[in-house]
Amino acid sequence: MEAELQTDVVVRPVRDVDAEALGRVHATCWHETYDHLISKAALEKISPRRMAELWTHWAVQGPEFKMFAALVDGEIVGFAGSGPARDKDAPRFRELYFIYLLDAWHGTGIGQKLFDAVIDEDEQVYLWVADDNPRAHRFYVRNGFAADGAAHTEPFLGETLTEVRFAR
Repeated sequence: MEAELQTDVVVRPVRDVDAEALGRVHATCWHETYDHLISKAALEKISPRRMAELWTHWAVQGPEFKMFAALVDGEIVGFAGSGPARDKDAPRFRELYFIYLLDAWHGTGIGQKLFDAVIDEDEQVYLWVADDNPRAHRFYVRNGFAADGAAHTEPFLGETLTEVRFAR
């Protein structure tokens, strides 16, 4: 059951001036999401400043990329992005690259608003998600995705992270 939002939520395209705030939220979300999968030492390498530099590049992508931020009372609390498939053997032409939302806002419907902003209603799309992230798996299944059996182990902050692929 989703909590009732009693506040002003705006979902809008990412702007280059958002880089610093996106970097802060991105770093925090990685800590909240991956604490049980990656060592604290590895996660401590993630700085909001480093993530902001990454966002400076993401924010200026072409029109085939959709990057949206969710703001609550003017503060960024999450973001999502999609674009052309990055895998040579991609099962779809479009890929959902990420949805990150601060833990405090889970269950409020903001994640769904972000998803809807970067993926069209009946769009054929795929994504990679951490194997050990049941909350995200449930979210994607609710949105019509199913695991397609593909998995890979990727280097992540000097360690490894197993991801599984979902498609619809």
